[in-house]
Amino acid sequence: MVRTYRYRLYPNKTHQAALGNVLFAACALYNHALAYRRKRWNESRRGVWYNEQAGMWRDWRNEDPADNPLRLLNMSAGQQVLRRLDSAYREFVKGKRGRPRFRRLDHFNSVAFKPGDGAALKGGRLYLQNVGSVRVNWHREVPEGELKHIIIVRKPSGWYVCLQVEMQKNIPAHSLNPLVGVDVGIAHALVLSDGTVFDNPRPLQGSLPALRRLQRSVARKKRGGSNRKRAVLKVARLQEHIANQRRDFWHKVTRGLVTTYGTVVLENLSLSFMLQNRALSQASHDTGLGMFRELLDYKAVEAGVEVIAVYPRNTSQVCSACGSIVPKVVCVRVHSCPDCGLVLDRDINAARNILRLGRSRWGVTWPVAEGPAPAGGERAPRCSPAIAGRVRHLVAGVAELRLLVDPLERGPAGNQRDEADPGQGCQGETAATVHRTHRVSGSVGIRSSGP
Repeated sequence: MVRTYRYRLYPNKTHQAALGNVLFAACALYNHALAYRRKRWNESRRGVWYNEQAGMWRDWRNEDPADNPLRLLNMSAGQQVLRRLDSAYREFVKGKRGRPRFRRLDHFNSVAFKPGDGAALKGGRLYLQNVGSVRVNWHREVPEGELKHIIIVRKPSGWYVCLQVEMQKNIPAHSLNPLVGVDVGIAHALVLSDGTVFDNPRPLQGSLPALRRLQRSVARKKRGGSNRKRAVLKVARLQEHIANQRRDFWHKVTRGLVTTYGTVVLENLSLSFMLQNRALSQASHDTGLGMFRELLDYKAVEAGVEVIAVYPRNTSQVCSACGSIVPKVVCVRVHSCPDCGLVLDRDINAARNILRLGRSRWGVTWPVAEGPAPAGGERAPRCSPAIAGRVRHLVAGVAELRLLVDPLERGPAGNQRDEADPGQGCQGETAATVHRTHRVSGSVGIRSSGP
């Protein structure tokens, strides 16, 4: 596992000028390599990849040694820049992003080094080739592990160094804390099945008045002037502050979840529908649900917590007490069931439904050391791990489908509908085809349930 740790740098004026020159050289190399790729394609319709340009990089660096800005860039750092361009082109070929474009210097804000080749940690300071020894604020110790990369980052608030450390892969024991269902949203950032609510801090919404004032100040300044540059810097610092508030909130919330609970059940949501909705796009960006999932995943792995994603359909419409479907529009925030009389918050009801779906999947997918023998004293037949994995996924899907079908089979009073009446949904024999799993020492056996 590779973890990244960020520390603040405190360069003096000489170091800042040198760091700016290094970024200038990296940006120039990126644009030069991109221009060569475009020229080759226009002339011969042949692409250029990293291996070919890596050999050209040495020649480009040795051209005109007296006045060549590329010589300010370390050899391995230049290779990292070429890899960045190659990765962008591969994503473009796959259709995942647009065609790579030339980069402006103020938009090129990072450069990576290999440890010991142009960058090293010496005496509590960071040494960089053509820069010198820079003071670092070690607010926490660097963990033990192999240092893979040293990345210099320029932000509106200053300079930072990111250390990528490869940690030893220690698989922790599964946490014995209770399960919890989590409903994510915009009105409330998270709502748990036990009633806990995490309100959405909405850092962008709170800073919009100040952001509007600063952006109007930028619009009044003359382009290219020093006053405009200072005004743009103020806007960038405020945007960075908003992003830091959002990340700090999610770090605290995800740490609390993996500390308190042993299994976290979430909806397998695609966030694109919220980002493309004009009414929800700004609020969804402000919430940062993608950041929440990213931070939760790696924290859960370290803490031995399992994260389960379930199918989200009807989790807000189904009653968590009786299973009846109660249609609601988005603006209705209270769940009121006409069949059983349950009245509670809409999001808590959804979190309880998510937990129920998670329990069905968790029960058939989490490995156990020893399971009960089937009825009759017979042992379930063993099978290969590949077949066992397929069976676990199949049974999990059947269990989730059954939970979604159950409300359709119940009448208003919760009784089973008449099987002889056509057009009343699923037939009775559907229930007889559901399979059970018996696991013995990690193997899975299939036994059909009786009528």
